[in-house]
Amino acid sequence: MSRLVASAVVVSAVAAAVLAGGTPAAAAPPPGACQGTPDPAREPVTELPWAQQLLDLDRTWPHSTGAGVTVAVVDSGVDADHPQLRGKVLRGQDFFHVGDLPGNFDCVSHGTAAASIIAASPAPGIGFRGVAPDARILPVRITDRELSDDGQPTPINPEAVGQGIRYAADHGAKVINLSLSGHGNYRAIGNAVAYAQSKDVLVVAAVGNRADNGNIASFPAQYDGVLGVGSLTITGERANGSQTGTYVDIMAPGEDVLAATRVGGHNFWAGTSFATPFVTGVAALVRSAWPKLTAPEVAARILATADPAPGGRDSETYGAGIVNPYRAVTEDLTDAAPLMVPPVVEPPPDHAAMREADWWADTSAEVKIGAGLVVLAIAVAGVLGWFLPRGRRRRWYAGRAALPPATPTRQEPPDQIFLFPAPAAERHRR
Repeated sequence: MSRLVASAVVVSAVAAAVLAGGTPAAAAPPPGACQGTPDPAREPVTELPWAQQLLDLDRTWPHSTGAGVTVAVVDSGVDADHPQLRGKVLRGQDFFHVGDLPGNFDCVSHGTAAASIIAASPAPGIGFRGVAPDARILPVRITDRELSDDGQPTPINPEAVGQGIRYAADHGAKVINLSLSGHGNYRAIGNAVAYAQSKDVLVVAAVGNRADNGNIASFPAQYDGVLGVGSLTITGERANGSQTGTYVDIMAPGEDVLAATRVGGHNFWAGTSFATPFVTGVAALVRSAWPKLTAPEVAARILATADPAPGGRDSETYGAGIVNPYRAVTEDLTDAAPLMVPPVVEPPPDHAAMREADWWADTSAEVKIGAGLVVLAIAVAGVLGWFLPRGRRRRWYAGRAALPPATPTRQEPPDQIFLFPAPAAERHRR
């Protein structure tokens, strides 16, 4: 069955359900919308994930939570029924199937995971939460399978991606998250990115996971003005697959990071696709805290406030460094040139002070010598005081030392040396 025919079947099934009086679940996939069986819900994870610990979001939220900012997730859809996303996911649009279907359902959890990293609300007993929990999510569905960002021939239609980006720009998105990449430079996508930028939308994209193939092209991260995001491990180093190149602008956690799954629960994910929404969430924080900044100014702020990375600043491996939400939101920046450090000028010598220092040095030496002579005199007087009286008594004749006895006197050990009773044969001797 062709994709066009399958799409028509989906729309017909939904219409039939509505006419029959049945209303599909708010975010359940329409009948036949998923090529396979939708991913099941997962168990919730209660622990605070390492990525959220690294970014220290509790420190940032008093200054910005992303309120008032709409973020588009151009992906596999977003499940609006997940407990941590409920109430913040807009209807959106499906550009994969033909017809007027929403984008607020997901078959494979990829888009739901990205959206949750951006905007999941805190929940009692759950450590995971999104970077900008008060941001709104505009779901734009362009595929019904997990996105491939390995650079191989993509299963995603570039026309659908381009339409999705334009739709997001026309429907209030201030930031667009593209957790996808490839080595093909498609005109439909490039033109759509330029269109979004003309409407002051910041586009954030994954740099890809094909580092083993060398320094290769990566689109859409390579387009001018797009923030390209690489992946970090828990050790703060670049993940093995995270691509390197001039399109790497900044790094974020992306290896074994926790995120939501469709319907409910959480799962661990890896790849630059999941590092990207961390930076997207930070962009939402900045756009909320600094609403007058343009998209390029928001990007410049995020890069300027990044923490240092092992590769040094502005490297093709780590870009500007590691994204820092708190600094991006709170620091005051200036475009003024750095002040020049004045040259060091040695003051002219103070001759009076030098003479005084020399006097004190000479005086100190004289005092030390005088004290030594006094000590020597006392020692000599002591020796003479002991020696002269004895010399007079002997009339200065030499004395004789007492000779030791011919047979040394035997010294018996004290009784206390016998710490244990003597043997029976010897007891009488004691």
